[in-house]
Order: sequence, then structure tokens, then C-alpha cells
Amino acid sequence: MTSVWALAALWLGLALIASLLSIWFRVSTALSEIVVGTIAQLIIGAVIGQAVLGTDESWIKFLSGIGAIVLTFLAGAELDPAVFKLKWKEAAAVGLASFLFPFLGCAAAAYYVLGWEPMPSWLAGVAMSTTSVAVVYAVMLEFGFNRTEYGKTVLAACFVTDLGTVVALGLIFAPFTFKTLVFLVVGAVVFFILPWLTPRFFKLYGNRPSELETKFLLLCLLGMGALASWADSEAVLPAYLIGMVLAGTVGKDHALIRRLRTLTFGLLTPFYFIRAGSFVSIPALVAAPAAFLFFLAVKIGTKVVGVYPVTKLFSAPNKEAMYTTLLMSTGLTFGTISALFGLSHGIIDQAQYSSLVATVIASAVIPTVIANALYLPRHLLPTTRLQEVSMETSERPGALAASEQAE
Repeated sequence: MTSVWALAALWLGLALIASLLSIWFRVSTALSEIVVGTIAQLIIGAVIGQAVLGTDESWIKFLSGIGAIVLTFLAGAELDPAVFKLKWKEAAAVGLASFLFPFLGCAAAAYYVLGWEPMPSWLAGVAMSTTSVAVVYAVMLEFGFNRTEYGKTVLAACFVTDLGTVVALGLIFAPFTFKTLVFLVVGAVVFFILPWLTPRFFKLYGNRPSELETKFLLLCLLGMGALASWADSEAVLPAYLIGMVLAGTVGKDHALIRRLRTLTFGLLTPFYFIRAGSFVSIPALVAAPAAFLFFLAVKIGTKVVGVYPVTKLFSAPNKEAMYTTLLMSTGLTFGTISALFGLSHGIIDQAQYSSLVATVIASAVIPTVIANALYLPRHLLPTTRLQEVSMETSERPGALAASEQAE
């Protein structure tokens, strides 16, 4: 077990460095962890060997995967049913535009401009159409937007976008099978029963030192995740749906949410974000940057063309509309999943896979940095967080000037 403990210490050391960097440079912890993962893979790979970081170790894959699942569940649990009923038209419109424009635009660009074959082009469209719930939720949590009507609407739009991605991936590349039918039927039963069962179960056996609530939720998440994986779907999709159906019960238990956040951000998500960053090959990007830069420009461009006008239709101010657009331009989980699906099924080759994954991960960082630096909608910040941000920007006259100029 010595090697396991040493590797765990290395990863948590990287997570600690990422947290310190996020504090010093005032950037999102998730973004800091992605960048640290990329740099660590580059330095450790050059000095000692790429295998030292152990990104393919089964237990690291497990911690990374469960981090994505629980983080996605928390994002779903933060949805307020009352707000969703009130703003479902806006969330659906923004989410559909966020999916459809980059899906068609990137697929056409890959086919007509890069000369890719039809199926790799469709795969590129699917991978570029995503929005990262994990990154958006982490940013929302950092600024306190998760407690606002605005934040809940954006998170609901993220779900609509990723639902479109999963459906497109399934319809184009994975035929509807008996396993899919079983997954849908069992899922419908579980999603119907959970809102009735969970509060009664917690009332009868909850609030004990054994943390029964956490075990129950993890059982549901991992059980449905296993069923989704068996049906050739993705484990994070039922996690988001479970979070949504329990938003009216678990989402209102602030003590339970805080304990889950401690587990998730303290241990699990560093493995998820650092591992994602480690997949970016800086030498490969420097050697052949054209496809990477091309897809990044097309993805962000089509998101702007599709999402920005829709947010304006719902009377969003310019700064808020652009902030929403840039957050909807982020990608990570479903984008890398789609690219890996294409590689493992022989739809795309290694070079195409590297370009797509690098673009997906870059889209997790670049739009978020621009959004937070230039378009942060301060009028939507909760009062306490607004005071903190004001103190931070007052120490950075350059950043404040840039922000005010963007307004």
C-alpha cells in the first residue's frame, strides 16, 4: 500500500497547491486544479515519467468519477422547483440554443473546413455542443450565485444542453437497445419514488452520527450510475436527475448539503479536475495548434451567436447576457466523454481525439476567466459576496478598470 499512499499524497499535495494558487490569483478553484493538472503532467512526465502521476490507476479513476457524479448531483439539488417553474422557458431556450448552434456549427466546420469524414464531423459537433455543469456549478458556488434565481436558471439551462448532447450521441452513434429500455423504465420508477421515500426515510432514521443520509444518497447515485453505464449511457446524467427530483427535500437541508460539499470539494473533485487537466498535451498542442484553435474559436463563436440573442430576448442586461453566454461556452465532462466514446469506437483517430479533448478542456478555462474578469454581473451577487468582491477588486485597480470598461 506504500505506493498508493504516496500517490494519494502527491494528488492531494497538487490539490493544496491549486487551492493556494486560486486564493493568490483569485480564480476559481476548479480552473486552478485543471491548470495544475496540465502543468504537473508536463513537468513530472518530462522529469520522471508520465506514469508517475498514475492517471490510469483504477482508484484514481473511481475517485474522479464519483467526484463528477456527486458534483453533478449537488448542482441538480441546488435547483429550486419554484424558480424552475417560473423560469423554465428561459432555461429551455438558452439550453437548446447552447446545444444546437455549436452542434451544427462545429460539425459543419469539421466537415467543410477541416475535411473530416461525416461521422467524425458529427462526433466533433456533439463534443463541442456541451456545457460543463461541474465548472458552472463550481463558479456559481464560488460567487454565491447558486442561491440566486439567476444561478438556478443557468444551472437548469446547463442540464438542457447536456441532455441534448446525450440524446444526439445516442441517436447518431448508439442504437436504442433493450438495455436502454430497461434503464429508462427503472429510472422512471426511481425518479418517481425517491421524492416520496427520501424525506420519510430521513425523518425516521436520519440525524445520527452514522451519516445515514450520505450513504443512502451515494447508494442511489452509484446504483443508477451503474445501470446507466450498463445501458451505454453516462453515470452523471441520472445523478443530475436525482438531484433535481430531490431539490425540494435534500436541497433544503443545508446541513446535509454542507457535509456533502465538504466530502466533494475536500476530497473528490480535485481528482476529477486535476485528472482532466492532465489529459492536455502541451507539446502536441504546440506542434499542431490549428485544429485546437479552430474548434475553440468555432465553439465559442457559435455559443455567442446562439445564446447571447436568446438571453437578450429575456431582457438580460448586456453584461449579464455575455456572462451567461461565456459560462454556457464551458465544457468538460460530457465533451471528454463524447471524444473518448468516438476514440474507443473507432469513429475518430488519436490526433482528432487530442484536438477535441484539448479544446474541451481549454473551453473550461478560457471562457470562465474572461467571464469572471470582464463580465461578472455584480448586481446579482449576494450582499456578503458583493462586499468581498468589491474589496478584492479595490486591491486590483487594473482588473476593476477592465471590468468597468466592459460595462
